[in-house]
Amino acid sequence: MSRHQELDVALVVAGHGRHYLLETPEGREIKGHPRGKKSQLVVGDRVRWQVTDARGDEGVIEAIEPRRNLLYRQDEWKTKSFAANLDRLLVLVAAEPVFSESQLSRALIAAEEARIEVVILLNKIDLDGPAAFARERLAPYKAMGYEVLEVALKTRREEARALLGPRLGTGSTLVLGPSGTGKSTLVNLLVPGASAATGEISTALNSGRHTTTHTRWYWLDEARQAALIDSPGFQEFGIRHIERAELARWMPDLLPFQADCRFTNCSHDHEPGCAVRAAVDRGAIAASRYRIYLELGEELTQKRW
Repeated sequence: MSRHQELDVALVVAGHGRHYLLETPEGREIKGHPRGKKSQLVVGDRVRWQVTDARGDEGVIEAIEPRRNLLYRQDEWKTKSFAANLDRLLVLVAAEPVFSESQLSRALIAAEEARIEVVILLNKIDLDGPAAFARERLAPYKAMGYEVLEVALKTRREEARALLGPRLGTGSTLVLGPSGTGKSTLVNLLVPGASAATGEISTALNSGRHTTTHTRWYWLDEARQAALIDSPGFQEFGIRHIERAELARWMPDLLPFQADCRFTNCSHDHEPGCAVRAAVDRGAIAASRYRIYLELGEELTQKRW
């Protein structure tokens, strides 16, 4: 048994610098500080802590409980963790502006590697032409087994709430999406008090408006069985933590064909007898997806440590 097992457990619901907001099983909020100069804590972590002040609303974080998973991105210079112990990832894209299929693929690969369920949410389907184009681009993802839901968060609010409420009704869901997709609208739709809660978190962590750029946890129900985790937007999604040789393993449309390649270490780039390239040629793998695979493979081949 760990020497910290006798300490109370709390959930990390927000963080700024080395200041964290913890929630106890009873729903009480505690300001927590980790020991040492460095901290690897993220929203969704369960931690062991103990009280450090007379009122009992501040404490020191002594240990992190083992994680089920961790979603993060890694570029050439740094690693950015989103959240831990997730039940699903909700990737928000929009009919307009046109979403980046490369960024979508990167997020999906990171989720596959972390073994986190993914739901893709297409917003702004009330824009008929752009929505039709977006559906066409998302067709390969539906074909490979990803669930794709459609909403118009601003113009069909009740319809969106009725669709998403039951789907996200249990477990913790991290929302990812670039600016302009409607992420704030989604959070405010499902968590009516989100703006007020953000202000309270900022005050609690003494971080002012900057907390709005950080990941935070919201309960969706009074029983605290379902949670939505809002995350900062991003322009790039690095997957440098993925090994080049493992890349196709985390792409569900490429994975089934790998076993039929002539060479067990086939890169699916130039080797003869490549079953993946043959699948692309006959349309079993979308050409756009194969282009993304080649681009990511080249990026991972050139990575420096």
